[in-house]
Amino acid sequence: MDVTQAQRDVRRVYRGGFSGPLVSAFIWGAAAAAYQWWSPGATMAILFFGGMLIFPLSSLVLKAMGGPAFLPKGHPSIALAMQSAFTVPLGLLVAIALGLLDPSLFLPASLIVVGAHYLTFISLYGMRAYGVLAGVLVAVGAAALFAVPSLRPMSGWIGAAALLAATVPLFLSARSESLESRREASPAPQAQRFDS
Repeated sequence: MDVTQAQRDVRRVYRGGFSGPLVSAFIWGAAAAAYQWWSPGATMAILFFGGMLIFPLSSLVLKAMGGPAFLPKGHPSIALAMQSAFTVPLGLLVAIALGLLDPSLFLPASLIVVGAHYLTFISLYGMRAYGVLAGVLVAVGAAALFAVPSLRPMSGWIGAAALLAATVPLFLSARSESLESRREASPAPQAQRFDS
């Protein structure tokens, strides 16, 4: 199987991957709310443990829509997807360490970790849209850490909004590709013959 076909499979099965950012947006929203109204410790717990639920919850979203929710066993893209997923909890350990020193650093640092993990999705899905999403998340996190500290308390909300906004083009792109594939697969209608 070549890379292009593997990417096509990933886009088809995961519907452009829209359900991952969708679930992530809600987890980020919960973490941002916890930071604003509860405690930094709750924020860290929600993002760390909630992040572990993203794949199972996004798979439930796909199952509810009908059709496949997992790549077939032995598919070459499974390893890359798993490796990409494991970078987030490992990176969040660094963000948690920063957050223990200064709670305002946790959410921006987490945005950089999550954004960086989306870079591998460019190759996994064959979609440049993930580069845009990665760039937005990393830029917001870096700006909040280094240039505009006043963004730090709002960075979780901004991350949630960016993830939610990304679901729309990802879903529409997958839907468009699916409709195009169906059109190509269906036989062309034959011209009707009229005898005089």
